[in-house]
Amino acid sequence: MILPAVPERALNELGRTEGGPETLGLLVRDQHTRRLLLLRAVLDAAESAGPDVRPAAVLTRLREDWALLEEAERLERSARLNGPSHEGDPGSGWPNGSAPGPGRAGVHPPVSEGPYGSAAVFAGRGGSAPTHAGPDGSVPTSGGRGGHAPVFEGPFGSAPVFAGAGGSTPGSGRAGRSAPTSGSHGGSAPAGNPPPVSPVRALLLHPFIGPWARDALRALGSGTGPRPDRDTREPARALAHFGSLAAVAAARSGLSYAVRLTARDGILTLPTLGALRTGGSGLGDTEVGVVHRRGRLTLRRPGETDVVVRLQSGAGAWSEAAAWTSAYTLPGLVPGSAAVPLDDLDPYRTARGGPRPDTLSGPVTLDDADRKHWLHTWSGTAAALGLGGERRLAEAVTLLRCLVPLSAPPGSGPGGAGGSCSGTRREAFGAVLSSAPATATVFAATLVHEIQHAKLAALADMVTLHHASPAARHFAPWRPDPRPYDGLLQGAYSHLALADFFQRCALAAMLPARRDAAWAQHARYQEQVGAVLPALVGSGDLTVRGRQFVDRMVEVHERLAERPPPRGHAARATAYVQAARTLWARRHAPGE
Repeated sequence: MILPAVPERALNELGRTEGGPETLGLLVRDQHTRRLLLLRAVLDAAESAGPDVRPAAVLTRLREDWALLEEAERLERSARLNGPSHEGDPGSGWPNGSAPGPGRAGVHPPVSEGPYGSAAVFAGRGGSAPTHAGPDGSVPTSGGRGGHAPVFEGPFGSAPVFAGAGGSTPGSGRAGRSAPTSGSHGGSAPAGNPPPVSPVRALLLHPFIGPWARDALRALGSGTGPRPDRDTREPARALAHFGSLAAVAAARSGLSYAVRLTARDGILTLPTLGALRTGGSGLGDTEVGVVHRRGRLTLRRPGETDVVVRLQSGAGAWSEAAAWTSAYTLPGLVPGSAAVPLDDLDPYRTARGGPRPDTLSGPVTLDDADRKHWLHTWSGTAAALGLGGERRLAEAVTLLRCLVPLSAPPGSGPGGAGGSCSGTRREAFGAVLSSAPATATVFAATLVHEIQHAKLAALADMVTLHHASPAARHFAPWRPDPRPYDGLLQGAYSHLALADFFQRCALAAMLPARRDAAWAQHARYQEQVGAVLPALVGSGDLTVRGRQFVDRMVEVHERLAERPPPRGHAARATAYVQAARTLWARRHAPGE
């Protein structure tokens, strides 16, 4: 299939920090396609890796996990076509009303040419050349550059790998039509929100599939020589997480099974359900037996009492056992929109190993009081977003798929007072990382800021905006260190959206104190963006489409200037940026 190019209308909308339903849907479809291709690359890498990297038993287990996933998808499809059966859980059903027979997954993998089920999982197994991941774990796709994505039936029998809930493939750009997007958590959605997909497909499109896939690709690597600098357990550990995904998908579909999963360092995480503490110590891994029957999971640990977990609708699973922690979700931002997981359990929610940006604190596990604080703040976030324009609320409803709580940065007070931090991960499109927000307005601004980063990163995957070097040499008044051109563009883009957001908040505010605070924020962001636009516009490294994008940013900045803040706020913002420039020049003068 041909992936849709980025039309002029979408590029112009995004350049203005906006994005209608079709434009946002385009970004979502492209990111979902890349996520599925990453999954395919992991399976290819596992298949081709030597036994010193990936033991034969690990590959056998991966094939069994894939067969379980396939059977879950077939069962879901049958339930959608035929309606639920009394043999399965409410809302799902067995094909023809009969439960599968015994076995590791309750079924025997069907015989086929490919190693993972009844259809060719990868293009390479149907006669086309497979896609191979690059050294950084990236996978090539056309992304609007005129290339072609491989055509193949996909990992779930005859269902296209890029199909949405109804089995239709995403838009190919024919006749300028935009097809529905996929990847919502279920339930009816307002205009602009992607339609629901099956639980199996939703798991494979979850933001943390990207970090997991890249981690697995790094663990599998390439070549067959010994790797003394690596933990030899990593390939098996990474691929074992896929078994947990398959087990959750099968349970959600109503499939009965008995499997063995791996608890890493004493924790077994079942994505979207919760996590089990096995009671083990040290850094070892423990096998956990998992049996699913009629919406109930029985988790069996060596030498421990069985833990019984009951699945809940949508997300989470309940158990009276102290060893089990259920996943937690926040209600949808607007009526009918998908619930948003507040995920403090997934092992891939933050970067594993390596350096972490100095502006981000580490992940945190929430207690009941923490969750109540998040819920209280979240309950006012939609209204706060709406004050900054309906488009900001629509962006959050469409693009936000989960929140990752971070610990409070040093020096901040209770509930995030006095300081906060937030971020996004390019490989985890749809996830926003944030420390506990102090107020709904603060969190609304955080979402505006981070969603712009996600939008621009997704666009940059589809369109080459510039050819600038990664050298860090540009002044940015929001950072003390020099920034590369791409970082300058990212920062200016998010700050421009915040300038627009707070100007709208100021104009809509009824209370003088809130209006004054919003004008102060707007003035600072507007001045900061104005300080770096000359460097962005004057770069000779911009492509034609990149210049078009930056020109739209300039138009927004000029439009905002037509309604300036009160004079005092403007003067203070100007003085702030001038002081930041002077200090930066002293610190980073040539030759120092």
